[in-house]
Amino acid sequence: MTRPILLFVTGNTDKFTEAERILKRVGFTVEQYPDRPVEIQSNSLEDIARHSCKQALLQADQPLFVEDAGLFIYHYNGFPGPYSSYVLHTLSNPGVLKLMEGVKNREAVFRSVVAYGAPGQEIVCFEGRTKGTIAQRIRGRRWGFDPIFIPTEGDGSTYSEMPTEMKNQLSHRAKALAKFSQWLLENG
Repeated sequence: MTRPILLFVTGNTDKFTEAERILKRVGFTVEQYPDRPVEIQSNSLEDIARHSCKQALLQADQPLFVEDAGLFIYHYNGFPGPYSSYVLHTLSNPGVLKLMEGVKNREAVFRSVVAYGAPGQEIVCFEGRTKGTIAQRIRGRRWGFDPIFIPTEGDGSTYSEMPTEMKNQLSHRAKALAKFSQWLLENG
């Protein structure tokens, strides 16, 4: 049985490449739909992903998925959370590390929500979480917050320092996509 091609709505090429590699392992082909739906401001990643999925469905009128992620730093009560993209573009990693100077509790969690929708069907969401800490300095050269996030499940490396395959097994996005792909396999 041939599996349908999954349409991933994202303007982020790095995010697309990561999702494509992860889903390919379980036999899915992914194509990028480079639209960027208007993203609502909300404290909930699920609300943001669900809204983006609804908007994308209006444009594409075919089954698709979107993903939203955030870095939640415990010391700052979950900031930047759903505002991570804005913080990354305005403060970048050096700015986040500056905020963390002198902070003893460097715990954080990276969260990802994948929202899948098809015309006339209810949107379903899948969440992945990876606990970790914020590094003392930038380590590695991958995109996003990868150079400053050290997952607890790993070997002490930041996401950026890890081989791609290792990151794609431990990451918040990998966990959300694993739940999504399992649901697709079970629900046709």
